[in-house]
Amino acid sequence: MLLSIPNEEFKARQADFFNKLLEKKCDAAVIFAATDIFYLTGFHFIATERPIGLLVDPNDKWHLIVPRLEHEHAEEYAVMDHVHSYPEYPGTKHPMKYVKEVLQFYGFEGKTIGYDSISYGSPMGYRGPTIDTLIEADFVSLYGIIEEMRFVKSPNEIELIKESCRWGNLAHRLLQKYTKSGISEIEITGKASQEATLTMIETLGSDYKPHGQTASATFRGQVGSESAFPHAVTQNVIMSKGDTLVTGAAAAVFGYDSELERTMFVEEVSKEQEKYFNYMYNAQEVALNAIKSGATYASVEEQVQAYYKQEGITELTKHHTGHNIGLLIHEAPFFDLGDDTIIEPGMVVTVEPGIYVKGVGGFRHSDTVLVTENGIEMLTYYPRDLESLIS
Repeated sequence: MLLSIPNEEFKARQADFFNKLLEKKCDAAVIFAATDIFYLTGFHFIATERPIGLLVDPNDKWHLIVPRLEHEHAEEYAVMDHVHSYPEYPGTKHPMKYVKEVLQFYGFEGKTIGYDSISYGSPMGYRGPTIDTLIEADFVSLYGIIEEMRFVKSPNEIELIKESCRWGNLAHRLLQKYTKSGISEIEITGKASQEATLTMIETLGSDYKPHGQTASATFRGQVGSESAFPHAVTQNVIMSKGDTLVTGAAAAVFGYDSELERTMFVEEVSKEQEKYFNYMYNAQEVALNAIKSGATYASVEEQVQAYYKQEGITELTKHHTGHNIGLLIHEAPFFDLGDDTIIEPGMVVTVEPGIYVKGVGGFRHSDTVLVTENGIEMLTYYPRDLESLIS
């Protein structure tokens, strides 16, 4: 059973990235994005005010610069040539002065340096200079390059996402089992998530590293009339008979996630709820049938929008049909009219058109789907029909 990305794949990613640097006529690179550092090195960390950076020198040697508290952690887990550290932030000597010394020692001065961000950034209080003020060099933006490397998933990545789907399915099954009128959403989600997580870690054993949220299932506040807000937040609502629910379940496996969402109903469903459920269900069918290698992301959205228009429900929709998924829950490209990216085999996407009716609720399924040479493979497999989704 695969539970992590092997080191050989990280090495292959690094070689691919260095080739892309050369294509951009860059000699070296500085990367600050935590997700991209993990993707290239396997080093998963908590980003705080203390800057962490990935440096690729002109000799294709890879360096991490981290705070002292992360030094041994990085040496243990990063696929890396060198680990450097500084004492603390802000310190009596700013961390970027240490970064400058590393850049100078390893020959970045006078070279063309690619960067994802001109400065480290954090909402936790970091302040510091931009990297173009540290040394004399030419600086070229690499914005989006590593994200594009993540568009098409490797066989190992797909296996990890499939494993995520299995445990998200269990968490959702438990969520539905415990959903009853008179119980709070927090109690239900807490019980389901804990039980699924305990089963997951007992089954997978010590080799399992989540690098994200363990098995969880939630309503995220989309209960009753609140479900008409696509991104509601938990309200500690008590379930009532007949409530419309929009659920979500997932489980990170070595940082890789999936998305499973269902529209459910507490104990009974009205004819009005059934009508909007069917609109949503049919819209998702349109989207699933439209996903084909060689088509564009925009073309999928166009077909879904045409269905909305045909049924006269365009005003009940609030968002595009879906997005890629992997190390982040939301990744580019997007099933949106403004995204002409070509769909390719190996891309993993969510398909989640939604209908939102004030006073009645929200109606949205989301499934995680693999694009294949000949169509799609549904990776999530929880029942989608109405009868199966009445708690």
